[in-house]
Amino acid sequence: MQDVVVVGAGPTGLWLAGELRLGGASVTVVEARTERDPHSKALTVHPRTLEIFDCRGVLDRFLAEGGRIPRGHFGSLPDLLDFSVLDTPYPFTLALPQRRTEELLEERALAMGATIRRGVRVAGLTAEGIELEGGEVLAARYVAGCDGARSTIRQAAGIDFPGTATTTWGWLGDVTLDAPPATGTAMFSGAEGGLMVVPLPGGVHRLVGIDPGSHRPDWPGELGLDELRATVRRIAGTDYGMRDPRWLSRFGNATRQASAYRAGRVLLAGDAAHMHFPAGGVGMNVGIQDAHNLGWKLAAVVTGRADEALLDTYHEERHPVGAALLRDTRAQTALMASFTPETLALRTVLSGLIASTPDLSRQLAERLSGLDVAYAAGRRVPDRDGLFARLRTGEHVATAAGPVRPDGHPA
Repeated sequence: MQDVVVVGAGPTGLWLAGELRLGGASVTVVEARTERDPHSKALTVHPRTLEIFDCRGVLDRFLAEGGRIPRGHFGSLPDLLDFSVLDTPYPFTLALPQRRTEELLEERALAMGATIRRGVRVAGLTAEGIELEGGEVLAARYVAGCDGARSTIRQAAGIDFPGTATTTWGWLGDVTLDAPPATGTAMFSGAEGGLMVVPLPGGVHRLVGIDPGSHRPDWPGELGLDELRATVRRIAGTDYGMRDPRWLSRFGNATRQASAYRAGRVLLAGDAAHMHFPAGGVGMNVGIQDAHNLGWKLAAVVTGRADEALLDTYHEERHPVGAALLRDTRAQTALMASFTPETLALRTVLSGLIASTPDLSRQLAERLSGLDVAYAAGRRVPDRDGLFARLRTGEHVATAAGPVRPDGHPA
């Protein structure tokens, strides 16, 4: 019998597996896919996630391979947020495709002794653990559902997933551009729609956006290259000579959150606990941060170092973070998905406020970066006197925090 079986080998499940092993728990990860998804939904690692990686001594490879982006956006507003003012050693987002992030996290989990089984599907929960399709039962004391928005584990545990259904669709295309933007990246927003163009490794660019024709609750059908080309040309005035699509996809703005992150011996993290429109590129990061909060607690319980009641603090601390994530992505979607004269005027006003109000820009940057998260038990401590390096063993560290201002920042 394993201490924990983790269902789902995405970034959330893989980071959780590594954290459980660091805390001395035995863990098996099961994944339905036989191979890693070749397409990368997420492209950016945010500052708080980079700090977490530093606290475990795995950051260097991410920094060596990723591109540093010193600014971010809220709702695709044209005036960008300045991350350089953030109180962190990593005042930037790191551009790195999710596929590579998963590879690095899997290497860590395996090196620490986790077992990963691919090509196995979960049929449901049993009294002993989980049942796989084919009848095999994998015994475990706890089950962690990290298996995405359609989570089999969440459904089997009877955990509600309330929220709102899709009303609009975004789209993306990973394509070759014969005439890419001169600056490498580009962003447009107007009555014809919104568009972002960003370079990816391998000479490919991602074009991602939303347009008035996407407002519908029903599935619009598979995205084709001709449709993408015509839509981009309407928004940007050019199609950049796009050809040879690697991936064409649509995604909706359905927004839901699990009513409970824990139901007895079942716990949820990442997309299994919260789904939303991918505004701001924060979803993968919040999932990894869920796993970071859960990992040490669950390891402490299964190894007898803590009472089971500790697991209740996981829901208490992370459910409000997920609720804030849904609120913020809904707000951004409202700015991104409406193209009326009134909304375009609102975008202009808000963008100007970001440019002219440093405190507003900083607060929004802290929200996107994950640096503003605080719990009843305390808030994040910045890296002082090598604190992050001292956390790499996973043991508790005593530190003396200096005075703070009313807003929680160092005085």
